[in-house]
Amino acid sequence: MKKHIQVEVAYATPEHQLIIAVKVPEGCTALEAVEQSGITERFDTINIYQDPMGIFSQPLNGKVLPEPSDYILQAGDRIEIYRPLLIDPKQARLNRAKNKAMQQGKGST
Repeated sequence: MKKHIQVEVAYATPEHQLIIAVKVPEGCTALEAVEQSGITERFDTINIYQDPMGIFSQPLNGKVLPEPSDYILQAGDRIEIYRPLLIDPKQARLNRAKNKAMQQGKGST
């Protein structure tokens, strides 16, 4: 009989975050666990074969960690499915700086 381990599959939108606990057989890959979790039934925007994934913020990209189809899960791992950013982080910082400058300018008149 094959031993099972507990892992989590996580996905978040600006409005909602979902973490699904999944029991998978030892030797299961990250991609297999995501498939088993059924998370794509809750979020139709997820494409598990194209969307980037990670384990506790460490990318499953073949550089930092193996690809999702090659990464063998350890008990307690959290597989995170990443969605595209709504705005580039550099642009977001520029926007905040502009807003702050405008706020400071209003207060001095």
